[in-house]
Amino acid sequence: MNPAALRRRCWTAAEWGRFLIAPDAGEQLSPIAGPGVLVLDLAASTPAEANSWLAALLEHLPMLPCVTIAIEGAPGEPSMRALGQACDVLLYDPAELDVLLGAFEKTPLSALAFVQLLRDSPRASTYAGLVAESFVYSTLQSGPEFGTWLAARPRPRSDTASAASDRTPVCRLERYGRRLEISFARPNRHNAFSRAMRDGFVEGLQLALADASIEEVVLRGDGESYCSGGDLAEFGSFSNPAQAHAIRTTRSPALLIARLAGRIRAEVQGACLGAGIELVAFSDRVVAAENAFFQLPEVGFGLVPGAGGTVSLPRRIGRQRTAWFGLSGRRIDARTALAWGLVDEVRLGQHIEDEQSAANG
Repeated sequence: MNPAALRRRCWTAAEWGRFLIAPDAGEQLSPIAGPGVLVLDLAASTPAEANSWLAALLEHLPMLPCVTIAIEGAPGEPSMRALGQACDVLLYDPAELDVLLGAFEKTPLSALAFVQLLRDSPRASTYAGLVAESFVYSTLQSGPEFGTWLAARPRPRSDTASAASDRTPVCRLERYGRRLEISFARPNRHNAFSRAMRDGFVEGLQLALADASIEEVVLRGDGESYCSGGDLAEFGSFSNPAQAHAIRTTRSPALLIARLAGRIRAEVQGACLGAGIELVAFSDRVVAAENAFFQLPEVGFGLVPGAGGTVSLPRRIGRQRTAWFGLSGRRIDARTALAWGLVDEVRLGQHIEDEQSAANG
């Protein structure tokens, strides 16, 4: 069967089981020569089929070199539930399938790498998960999908005013008694996460770890947005992926936030994209303004989340929801993020401002 037909085909549990026992099934499904995705239609499967093929499917699913998607069937049936939970993504509405498949159709290699990271995430320590994510990110930086995205995007515009403002500190530290506030300070760029911002952020987090008198750390962002993700002007500007991996795992804000567990929280607003949600998801508590919105766009660039999202997000919202979030590239609003557990509280923007004024007063 040709790759296009395989990609759009929905399989029953029995059809899937019979196909996967072939020794070359993985090669037929891999994005190298195949569709890069396999869809299991549990709604079209019977409990008897699911029970009959359950053991074989559960053995093969974690090792398949493709994205696996299940369309939910009888949710109360144990074998159906087990098969649905074993897939990378579980869809409750079949109408979402074409939209999801289209979202990563041009980047099947990064989509595969993303779900492979997530499959191991529940078992990995924070450190091991961050190292694995960085290795994958570095590999994809040299890959064809990221190269295509880089070539197609408009060249970053030289902006004299922006360059001048970027010479000022882009991460501000303020001490109020036993509380340290770390604020991103590039409001004109929606706090795009640049290398300079990362370095300032790391220094603030290291200060909090070194000073036992700091009992609380609060993460904030100036202006309309908390953080609009990685600075696109710097994407592709580092020509040595191996050295970039060493830097990411040496100066890791994600690991430092995780080490501050028990005394760190975040207050976010506006755009919280990529690193803007991946990092704060490590915090003990995330408070979002009502205008906050969240997105993981990296798979669409031919990459994977590179600021710790394959570690932090599954621990908050689960592996399958994280997979859907990253593969679809869709934005979610603050209320959805609250329902998922991605944030812990949603407040009107004015309420957050009033609380900040009271705390600083």
